[in-house]
Amino acid sequence: MPLNPVLTYRDPRAALDFLQQAFGFEAVHVHEADDGSVAHAELRFGDGVIMLGTARNSGVMGGLGPGAVYVSVQDPDAHHARAAEAGAEVVLPPTDQDYGSREYAARDPEGNLWSFGTYVAQV
Repeated sequence: MPLNPVLTYRDPRAALDFLQQAFGFEAVHVHEADDGSVAHAELRFGDGVIMLGTARNSGVMGGLGPGAVYVSVQDPDAHHARAAEAGAEVVLPPTDQDYGSREYAARDPEGNLWSFGTYVAQV
């Protein structure tokens, strides 16, 4: 079974634009609520998918703070260059880790932490 991170945003349309421009995600589905807000969206990155929607003050996802997601990439340096050029707040430049991965980390405009690196989880 796939594992799909879910993040909520105060401005999910801006998040959709940012995640595509800065990090290279591809919007696959964007479903609107009756009020025009983003009820549910799915973005693809390689074989993985994240889901996002509008932050609400109620319900299961209401009031949650920033999250963190790790994404495996072939070339973290090139990915970092793209993110930095798009204005991502880089909090860790590309760095070789003791466990063999090369990775960097950046925050999106609403504070979620995104790490990109060569580490691939062993399932």
